[in-house]
Amino acid sequence: MAAQNFLAFDLGAESGRAVLGTLSNGRLELEERHRFPNPVGRMNGHLYWNLLAQWEELKTGLRRAVADPPAGGRRPSLSGIGIDTWGVDFGFVGADGDIIGNPFHYRDPRTEGVMERALQRVSREQIFEHTGVQFMSINSLYQLLAMRETKPQTLEAAQTLLFIPDLFNYLFTGERKSEFSIATTSQMYDPRRGTWAKEMLAQLDLPTHIFPHIIPSGTTIGPLRRDVAEECNVGRVPVIAPGCHDTASAVAAVPADAGAAPGDWCYISSGTWSLMGVELNEPLINAKSLAYNYTNEGGVGGTIRFLKNIMGLWLIQECRRHWVKEGHDHGYGELTQMAGRAKPFAMVIDPDHKPFLSPGDMPGKIERFCRDTKQRCPTTRGEFVRTCLEGLALTYRKTLEGLEDVLGRKIQRIHIVGGGSQNELLNQMTADACGREVIAGPVEATAAGNVLVQAMATGDVKSLADARAVVRASFDVKRYEPQQAKQWADAYARYREVLGK
Repeated sequence: MAAQNFLAFDLGAESGRAVLGTLSNGRLELEERHRFPNPVGRMNGHLYWNLLAQWEELKTGLRRAVADPPAGGRRPSLSGIGIDTWGVDFGFVGADGDIIGNPFHYRDPRTEGVMERALQRVSREQIFEHTGVQFMSINSLYQLLAMRETKPQTLEAAQTLLFIPDLFNYLFTGERKSEFSIATTSQMYDPRRGTWAKEMLAQLDLPTHIFPHIIPSGTTIGPLRRDVAEECNVGRVPVIAPGCHDTASAVAAVPADAGAAPGDWCYISSGTWSLMGVELNEPLINAKSLAYNYTNEGGVGGTIRFLKNIMGLWLIQECRRHWVKEGHDHGYGELTQMAGRAKPFAMVIDPDHKPFLSPGDMPGKIERFCRDTKQRCPTTRGEFVRTCLEGLALTYRKTLEGLEDVLGRKIQRIHIVGGGSQNELLNQMTADACGREVIAGPVEATAAGNVLVQAMATGDVKSLADARAVVRASFDVKRYEPQQAKQWADAYARYREVLGK
């Protein structure tokens, strides 16, 4: 098979990048062609994504993807372009085709109290029955309700709501479509009916005409717009929807053994957020999944990612930002080394503690949590980071127990993929806390999944199982076996006690 080149745009909360994927003889090679900080800004007291700056960075990435040939090769010809991003955030397109303003950032405080007011009108049970999605104040549903309360004129001017990757696909192609996986993060999609939850939306007095047609992962949306192609010096390359939610693309690249049953393993997509769950063929919406506050989000091939959103490495990212402002510019590797030298289990925290969601002074928030729960406070940067990592590992154990309870079976191993899989200390903690083998890698799961779903669309990869075979053939993984069972069991008992308080 001749080598095929695909361009994956992968945008996360901290940064974005353009990755050139070359598929040849059943193996995938990835080359980062452009990386940029994901631009965020404050205006009039609100937190926004800088859409124009993001768009210019994407075009720069497209130009660089084809500008220089790989070593010894020729200028790559692209078979497809795909974009994945974080979930829940969205923008609007007006009747004239223009985008209306900058999209709000999900951490903007305008949604405070909105979910609670919504639940006074439509019960928690009803919303979960319609959507099967975990209740979080950042969900698109509550962002849209906040928009109706504070900026009704913007909502009235909107003709189409598009989630962030859908918005960029619109800029690339002119087509207003929403990809399945990103639509399902919104808490406005009914996964059993396979359509928008319009009955529930109407109960909340939200407009239903603004929701676009939903397309499956792996759909070719259209060719690159002529003006964009000319500006970036490329042909009219097909724009293909991968798993447009970054976790959907990452899960597509989990290197699970070909003979492993889906219920034998779970995944953690580890980054700013940790998304921990299993892959199912059907949504799991019942009283028990509601009680655990788990979510049913879409995956590649029409699968369901039954999972829990956990705060993830955001706590450490925010601690680092705070320390940089104080003049202590430690890299993440150095911070992890400090954590490795710190005393274990000095204190325990809940990473999902609500005040941790918002940006700013994370060390101070951790100190307040420790004081409020009658624990001593961390005193060194190593202790702060170790406390965050241990809290994550203990939360993974709690989530694993919940998954096994809902599914009625034991999960044998845990696959950790994404940038967080590089953190060997956290990987070992996860194995220790959960008492399961951990398989870490690939680090580039999201970009790999993005490329391979594009290749499924072009027929160069036949199925999701074949895509995972390519991942296994292309990337190394590292295995971690559980240790220190008693110490982690004691820490878990303390963690449960602290959460109870």
